[in-house]
Amino acid sequence: MALTPEDTAGRQQLIEWCADIGCHVRSDAVGNLFFVAPAHVTIWHLPLSAATWIPSRKGGRFDGVLGVLAGLEVFRTLHDHQIVTERPLELIVWTNEEGSRFAPAMVASGTYAGVFTVEETLARLDEQGISFGQALEETGMKGSLPIGEPRLASFLELHIEQGPVLEEEGLDIGVVTGVQGMRWFDLTIEGSAAHAGTTPMAYRHDALAAAARLIDRLYAIAASDTSDTSGDSKVTFGCLEIDTPSRNVIPAQVTMTVDLRHVHDDQLDALEARFYSELDALVEAFGVVVTPQRLWNSPVVAFNEQCIASIEQATRARGIAYRRMLSGAGHDAVYVSRVAPTAMIFIPCRDGISHNEAEYSTPEQCALGTQVLCDALLHNANDLEVTQ
Repeated sequence: MALTPEDTAGRQQLIEWCADIGCHVRSDAVGNLFFVAPAHVTIWHLPLSAATWIPSRKGGRFDGVLGVLAGLEVFRTLHDHQIVTERPLELIVWTNEEGSRFAPAMVASGTYAGVFTVEETLARLDEQGISFGQALEETGMKGSLPIGEPRLASFLELHIEQGPVLEEEGLDIGVVTGVQGMRWFDLTIEGSAAHAGTTPMAYRHDALAAAARLIDRLYAIAASDTSDTSGDSKVTFGCLEIDTPSRNVIPAQVTMTVDLRHVHDDQLDALEARFYSELDALVEAFGVVVTPQRLWNSPVVAFNEQCIASIEQATRARGIAYRRMLSGAGHDAVYVSRVAPTAMIFIPCRDGISHNEAEYSTPEQCALGTQVLCDALLHNANDLEVTQ
């Protein structure tokens, strides 16, 4: 989890590895780490912490970590071969990318990009009531680098796909052209507690039954979207909690999370509108009170065509089988793309599994993605004409 002793230990290990090749590290007010290579241009990243919404709160060891270690490998390679680039290279570790401890996701890269203020970010609370700022102070990694610095000529991010497409199609690299839109909600449904044996069905105000209706209806809507092999509409209910659970008591209150995603903003608007209409129907059908709160709205993102071309050129030059694709998951590149030319590289992951300890990519797949990253970075560092 972000800003825990384990996360801090991982960051400290990276600091030591980078120091071994002469890298200098700075941090900003929300704990983002920026490593500059000696005498060395564009940027990539990924968070060391891979916390998730999985109940065990255990994620995989590739989601995020791959990008950090790939960046370190590029630094080491350039150092070993004494390669100097026209622009300096930086490796970035963003804080709390997953948003599992401090919602929403990507809040620290969003602060860097000006989407959130430092004060907003530091005030965010985890489930135990600990603030982001308090947890950051305990790590000792809060720095003085001005927010929004350094400014980037371009930004490249390597990541596992977190889905099955590349593996199913027998491809080695995904050239990521953008990210689908995402919206997160917290929802409370309030009914009335009553005896399970003495209250007829017609007289109940069952909060859990209302939640079940909502889940069933929205899942059916998403499943009916067959615009591609996976469906462009995606609906997820990752957390659900009964306030005072009891075997023989009708649930009075349910709190839950709702995650809506789509590759087109207008269709995401329509999906959100359907979500609200289904809430209205619950009020009428079950006599409950619903309180939705939208926590996060991340519009569909289109990455920079020059950065996409750099990755595509690097992939073609090595004869690697690839495809262009949109990302279905959020990444720090979403926010960074607002302030710098940005694109991403995907490698396959076994069975498309991510946010799970079974997550896996082979050493060969990791090496290939790192090579493409290195080649594209060198191109951007020496030859990219920056436009945004």
